[in-house]
Amino acid sequence: MSLVSRVRLERWYGQALDGGWRKVATGAAALLALMMGYHVIFGQNGLTAYQQKRVEYHRLQGEMRQLQQENDQMKAHVGRLQSDPNAIEHQAREELHYTRPGEVIYTMPAAPAPAAK
Repeated sequence: MSLVSRVRLERWYGQALDGGWRKVATGAAALLALMMGYHVIFGQNGLTAYQQKRVEYHRLQGEMRQLQQENDQMKAHVGRLQSDPNAIEHQAREELHYTRPGEVIYTMPAAPAPAAK
């Protein structure tokens, strides 16, 4: 290959790369970057899904704390019922309507519901 034809060939490749191919490659890279950005934000494990899971996590943490407090209160109540005679008596009087000898229980009628206007 002669020097002139070789220079022409190199010039042609340079122009092809500088012109159309570089624009196509830049456009493809930009499109790929947009698609990746969309996937990062809206994809299955994207930022929106992460935010929803984070909110759900905090809600469940609060619910778990509340249930743990209820559990602790119930354990304390069971402990009192197993060891404190006054607690046992109070529970029996409340739930089973037990009375001491000589006591009388008066039951009041339920308050009437307010009339709807």
